[in-house]
Amino acid sequence: MEVFKLSDMVKGWFVGSFEPNVLHSPDWEVGIKYYKAGDYEPKHVHKVAVELTAIVYGRVLMNDTEYKAGDIVKINPGVATDFRVLEDTCTVVVKNPSVTNDKYVL
Repeated sequence: MEVFKLSDMVKGWFVGSFEPNVLHSPDWEVGIKYYKAGDYEPKHVHKVAVELTAIVYGRVLMNDTEYKAGDIVKINPGVATDFRVLEDTCTVVVKNPSVTNDKYVL
């Protein structure tokens, strides 16, 4: 067995075609992301990757729709969204494929 620390990864991402990683994969990116209430990511789009965002705990707004613990949001390529954190939140994010520089802020 090998043991890694999430704190040693960049912004919670630990699987994908980037460094550092726990498992290198051109097919998938996986990250565990922690946010504080009030955090905000501006509207952006992925041109290639499909993104799945699972809300583990907390509440967020994406495109003015509220999501909470247990919700899984699928965002297809070309669909834009922002991300506003309403309360401290943890997400698990999966992207397919792992594509460097596939986030375009609008």
